[in-house]
Amino acid sequence: MSKLVYLMLAFIGMAVTSCDGHHPEPDMGMKIGDVLCTDGQILPMEAWQKSGKEGIGIVFHVNTDPEVEGRGYAVYLNDLEPLAFADSLGIKQGTSADVYALDGNQNTYALMSQRNVGSPMADAVFELWRYGQSAYIPSVAQLRLLKETRSSINKGIEAIGGVSISDTPDGCWYWSSTEVAGQETAKAWLYSLSQGAIQETPKTQNHKIRPIITIYD
Repeated sequence: MSKLVYLMLAFIGMAVTSCDGHHPEPDMGMKIGDVLCTDGQILPMEAWQKSGKEGIGIVFHVNTDPEVEGRGYAVYLNDLEPLAFADSLGIKQGTSADVYALDGNQNTYALMSQRNVGSPMADAVFELWRYGQSAYIPSVAQLRLLKETRSSINKGIEAIGGVSISDTPDGCWYWSSTEVAGQETAKAWLYSLSQGAIQETPKTQNHKIRPIITIYD
């Protein structure tokens, strides 16, 4: 299937499904720290340890707002290597530039779709797609949610074979998928998953990325 078709699926909100095409039964008791499996099932850590399933992420936010898409978010087990937001400056890449919007999926779609400038970090996230699950680069607002639960989920990330989210002064800065309003052609926001600070940053600089996934019924 072409990359463009995959992008359209992500933009409209692709459900997490099992690899054989069947939808898992929704777990209405999903909690922060639960394991997202490659077949789309959400399991408590204890149940996952007995299941023999492969974990792909840890739930870090459970959505209680009916106006917000999805049941919540899971974070990937590992950082991506430091990469640039854009391969050149001077072009808006079409993100909302709204630091309060939970729109990382739409922002990542915009970065991938821009024909006049490439996004090395968005291309790297696209390569993660498998098992019918679409990873994307979180927005500033979604990184805020991740920061709130970072300490409590790090143990779970390590338990299923991942690398904990850094809180060191040098290692805590991650790209968001949000451009800086009024400076969209040149800068995007870095976010500190230690302090919760944001920093305007030239888009051609290389920084870490921690992808997330929206969980659907």
